[in-house]
Amino acid sequence: MVQDDAVIGCTGELLIGTRGSAGPGEILVRVRGGSETFLAWSQEPLPMGATVLVVESRGCREVDVIRWVDPLDALDGDPVDAG
Repeated sequence: MVQDDAVIGCTGELLIGTRGSAGPGEILVRVRGGSETFLAWSQEPLPMGATVLVVESRGCREVDVIRWVDPLDALDGDPVDAG
């Protein structure tokens, strides 16, 4: 199966939550100037609406994902010390 390297490293939103090893969910990813859906597999169950990061392509429009939290959100509006 041919991997889809363009989607690796993209973030997206789960349209259907994953069930861990029990089955995939569905992710909407902004890629190639548009939005595409893929079956999304994860090691642990993730809820619908979760933001996830694509870490691997399985080919045939299937990807592996992990929960994603934007590190810039941790700043919570605090100014960054530029030194």
